[in-house]
Amino acid sequence: MNTKGKLIIIGGAVDKGSFTEASFDKDVSKNMNFFEKGIIKRIIEESKHKENSRIEVITTASKIPREVGPEYVKAFQYLNASNVDVLHIERREQASDEEVLNRIKAADVVMFTGGDQLRLSSILGGSKLHDIILDKYKNEHFIYAGTSAGAAAASNNMIYQGSSHEALLKGEVKITSGLGLIDDVIIDTHFVQRGRIGRLFQAVVGNPKVLGIGLGEDTGLLITHNTKMEAIGSGLVILVDGREIKDTNLTQVELGQPISINHLVTHVLSIHDTFDLSTFKMHIHSSQYI
Repeated sequence: MNTKGKLIIIGGAVDKGSFTEASFDKDVSKNMNFFEKGIIKRIIEESKHKENSRIEVITTASKIPREVGPEYVKAFQYLNASNVDVLHIERREQASDEEVLNRIKAADVVMFTGGDQLRLSSILGGSKLHDIILDKYKNEHFIYAGTSAGAAAASNNMIYQGSSHEALLKGEVKITSGLGLIDDVIIDTHFVQRGRIGRLFQAVVGNPKVLGIGLGEDTGLLITHNTKMEAIGSGLVILVDGREIKDTNLTQVELGQPISINHLVTHVLSIHDTFDLSTFKMHIHSSQYI
């Protein structure tokens, strides 16, 4: 069945340091500027009623939800989308609250902030709210948008832990189940800035059916019908395709030992480039050969 909703996943912040620097908590308003004229605008344009769409910002992943939530509202309002509010869902029972559920049912867009993706999966996973989001995403003109943790949690498989510099040591990358809006991909964020390509390599070599998606900061993917992906924002999207892996030592080495991989394919997308998940074909928007 064709998925009617759209998925907008974002790698996190930009050169302002949002979600990456220790000073983020102290300077939230300055660190939210990455959205205002690029990706936030695209979210509004793709939504059902444009500037009049009902948007709910969900701060469950964040450790500072009362500071972060209003900044997202400001970013949307700056672009004339004023029908925006914040849902602070901090305990699992809140995800079954009737008022909360009614707000999600009425929403055209849900925007999940950054933070800890395990908070999203453990608090919202399997809840009535989760069921409503999945149903709306499948059957309605509805947008799930998520940045950082909100992006990482969107897929069925979710990276929740693993250091960048030791990512290609067996067992270093920890994976669990996400919110399950899209299958057969695994998403990592702050990708270029935090040098996380090794995390995707390990995730993909463990199951080459899964396409690794690495999102740079101030960069995202617009995914329609769960098949067509378009790069948006100012940075890079790196895709890791393991279907043509020829050899690896993954099952032969002990935990903590380096992993070898022969013939792992990567693609690099920038703004307006597309990739089709049904055919695994990439189109470069500004190709030098056209």
